Amino acid sequence: MTDGISRRSAIGLGATAMLAARAARAADAADPVAILSTWDFGKAANAAALAVFKAGGSALDAVEAGAKVPEADPTNHSVGYGGYPDRDGHVTLDAIIMDENGGVGAVAALEDVVHAISVARLVMEKTPHTLLVGEGATRFALDQGMQRTKLLTPEAEKAWRDWLKTAHYQPVANSENRLPGPPGSKLNHDTIGIMARGLDGRMAAACTTSGMAFKMRGRVGDSPQAGCGLFLEKGVGAAASTGVGEEVTRIAGTARVVASMRAGLSPQAACEEAVKHIAQLRGDAIKGLQVGFLALGQDGRLGAYALLPGFTYAVTRHSGAAEILPSASLFSQPA
Repeated sequence: MTDGISRRSAIGLGATAMLAARAARAADAADPVAILSTWDFGKAANAAALAVFKAGGSALDAVEAGAKVPEADPTNHSVGYGGYPDRDGHVTLDAIIMDENGGVGAVAALEDVVHAISVARLVMEKTPHTLLVGEGATRFALDQGMQRTKLLTPEAEKAWRDWLKTAHYQPVANSENRLPGPPGSKLNHDTIGIMARGLDGRMAAACTTSGMAFKMRGRVGDSPQAGCGLFLEKGVGAAASTGVGEEVTRIAGTARVVASMRAGLSPQAACEEAVKHIAQLRGDAIKGLQVGFLALGQDGRLGAYALLPGFTYAVTRHSGAAEILPSASLFSQPA
């Protein structure tokens, strides 16, 4: 009798789960995901991106508009204007933009220009290259009519000077990790990744950042590298990463997520596989570090997973409904 009840209960639970899954798929079909982005501040970026869609703009236009929101926000110290400088006091920006036709444009170590994402798009559309860096990237931006702007705000400069008092300046790659919270955490993260999917199913993606605070001069993380900080493949979907870029770069993280999706994994399972691979590969070396992946499938399904709790992401649907959600994580707390 007990076994019979257990079997009936199991069947009932299974049926309930199937009905819930069908309901979720129906809801997604009725009001599909339009914009997906990393962190709480992604919600405002998503709103700007959705407005572009509503005005008839493309997915590429949408992600550029969305990325420009945190780039122009002086209170956001991990992206664009107001970003924390490197250890020498220079604010340097990295960005990448991709379309589903193989278009890629990126900049790294860009200075004196607020909207790195727009420069990245110009690289994609106006040059035969995919990545410009440093002085050359800045010169190209100015030649294209971008405005020269001092990026180091008084607030960011004060934080840098306070850091210098105890930084014991020396060329140690991880000294930038002396910030509140685990490196790459909600209190010390370093990027916004944003992906868009139109009602026609066409996709685009972008990523922009000022990088890790007080990094070594010349440091470039995963963000502007195609297949590391961002990747998009037509017919499959897109992925973005956040957290400690060096750990993402070691495994070409977003390319790995998209490849897993191409092989048949759901966006959620693909994000989980990449995070678990980092943990297995790096062992004790990643204790206390944060890495997160966010993915959007061509079919509108999404996934998110991180090493540690605290990674959040913003989901905005074509109706305008928006929410900020916490990502699941491999570990329950910093080791």
